[in-house]
Amino acid sequence: MRWLVDLHCHSVASGHAYSTVQEMARAAADKGLKMFALTDHGPAMPGGPHLYHFGNLRVLPETIYGVRVLKGVEANIIGLDGTLDLPDQYLAKLEIVLAGFHTYCFPADQGIVTNTDAMLKAMAHPLVDVIVHPGNPEFQIDPEVIVQGAKHYGKAIEINNSSLGGSRKGSATNCAAIARLAAEYGVLISLGSDSHYADWVGELTAAWDLCQRQGVKEEQILNRSPETVLAYLEQRRRTGTCK
Repeated sequence: MRWLVDLHCHSVASGHAYSTVQEMARAAADKGLKMFALTDHGPAMPGGPHLYHFGNLRVLPETIYGVRVLKGVEANIIGLDGTLDLPDQYLAKLEIVLAGFHTYCFPADQGIVTNTDAMLKAMAHPLVDVIVHPGNPEFQIDPEVIVQGAKHYGKAIEINNSSLGGSRKGSATNCAAIARLAAEYGVLISLGSDSHYADWVGELTAAWDLCQRQGVKEEQILNRSPETVLAYLEQRRRTGTCK
C-alpha cells in the first residue's frame, strides 16, 4: 500500500529535528505525498518552540510544492489530570492536535493505572484528534482501556513508525497489542512517521506492516487519503467528536 498522507512530522522548530518546513514539503512532494501534518512539539519539550510559534502558523501557505500542509502540534501531556502544554486558545486555531507522553514532560514512574488515567483524560479533550505512540514502554498503559476509550471518544490512536525502528525501543509488543485491539473494536488508526528529518517524511511501512499482521483493515486507517483526514477533522471540529 502506498500512503499519501503522513500525520506526524517535525521541523527544526522542535529543537531536536533537522529540516525546515520547505525541505519537508519538497521531500514529501518527491515521494508523491499529497499531505503531511506539521506537528512540532509543544513548549514543555526541552528546546521546543514557544507559544507564539503556534500562534503564527497562519503565515505558512496551505500548499507547498503541491503538498497540503496541515498546521498542528504534538502536544505534551504534562499533568496527571491529562493537562496539555498548549492553552485551548492556541489548540483551537490549529488544524490537527496530537497528544502524547514524553520524557522530561510527564512525571516518570507513575505506573500503569495513573498513566492510563492521564492518557484517557487527555484523549477526552475535545480538541485532541490523535493519541500518539501509546506503545511507548517508558509510560506503560492498559491497552484495552485506551482502545476502548478511543472507541468511546471517537479518537484515532497512532501506530508510530519510528517506534518500530530507532526510537522508544521495546515498543513493538505494545504496539501490536494496541493494533490487535483496534482491529477488534474498529478503532481508527493514524499512521505517523514521527519524522525528525526530511528524508523520513512518509516512511510508514513498518507501522502498516504491523497493523496488517494484527488484522487492521485499510478502511480503519485515518490517513488513507487526504479526503478521509479532512473529513475526520472537519467533523471533529464541528461536533467535538467523530463517532
